[in-house]
Amino acid sequence: MNKDNQPRFGFVNFAETWNGRMAMMGILIGLGTELITGQSILRQIGIG
Repeated sequence: MNKDNQPRFGFVNFAETWNGRMAMMGILIGLGTELITGQSILRQIGIG
């Protein structure tokens, strides 16, 4: 199978790589916002 024709959704390396990258970005943004506001992530979204 040609590299251009490989699936991009489901449990494939491409999708899992981007899922991990987006998770890391979310954690960094959440922690950065926590440092700036002084409130926990849960308190910011109204849970804590």
